[in-house]
Amino acid sequence: MSSHIAFIGLGHMGAPMAVNLIKAGHRVKAFDLVPAAVQAAAQAGAEATASAAQAVHGAELVITMLPASRHVEGLYLGEPGLLAEIAAGTLVLECSTIAPESARKVAAAAAAAGIRMLDAPVSGGTGGAAAGTLTFIVGGAAADLEAARPYLQAMGRNIFHAGEPGAGQVAKICNNMLLGILMAGTAEALALGVANGLDPKVLSDIIAKSSGRNWATELYNPWPGVMENVPSSKGYAGGFGVDLMLKDLGLAAEASMHSRSATPLGELARNLYAMLSARGHGGLDFSSVLKLYER
Repeated sequence: MSSHIAFIGLGHMGAPMAVNLIKAGHRVKAFDLVPAAVQAAAQAGAEATASAAQAVHGAELVITMLPASRHVEGLYLGEPGLLAEIAAGTLVLECSTIAPESARKVAAAAAAAGIRMLDAPVSGGTGGAAAGTLTFIVGGAAADLEAARPYLQAMGRNIFHAGEPGAGQVAKICNNMLLGILMAGTAEALALGVANGLDPKVLSDIIAKSSGRNWATELYNPWPGVMENVPSSKGYAGGFGVDLMLKDLGLAAEASMHSRSATPLGELARNLYAMLSARGHGGLDFSSVLKLYER
């Protein structure tokens, strides 16, 4: 069944997600602060709108994919806030990766307005967004998740219900903190092996079949030339940027302070990516952390 969907935020992740909804037969009204992004969405079959408020009028579902907490809070809670433009009973999927407290704050304001909101951050990168194989990590009411499931399935393959509002963000932050740690550790191990005469491909194959095996080694190897079609073999272009990883590690640090949790490895990883960004590599894929170990 076709639905009227408002999609706000047409960046590297949002644009292909919107396209997959169009391919599934839905009517998508799109908005982004970057006019070229709106034009590209229109060429893919979306209806271009001049504002977020215009996009959500009459929508049965609203999806937002924005850079950070301040953008999400500004959109929904600002003056004027988008919540005032969304009809009561409308389902909202907030797919940005933001601070759990921000997600809870916006969800509470939505609930007060009679709007059903889920925080549904994603994992799977730009490749997963384009292929429609994303993982959605959802926080909010189970009944609302079931209502959202057909739309999520048009954009992703795996859907997890993490718990109450904000829980999706907590789970996403934990996952990405571990990812940052694993990538830095993988780069360090490979650099050590190469410095002592090993072939990085041979070492990667050994690790992949040994107790050090992990996603970075097997599917997203940071050493150039070891694996085809990954950012490290394309000059670290595309993929998940260093500055985005740094943002997520910062969210993990905020969450650890809020809950008084110890995250020493997460903090170390955050410092490593901060060093990489400070050296001018913030726009490269996060697997470029290997550059910190170059001789």
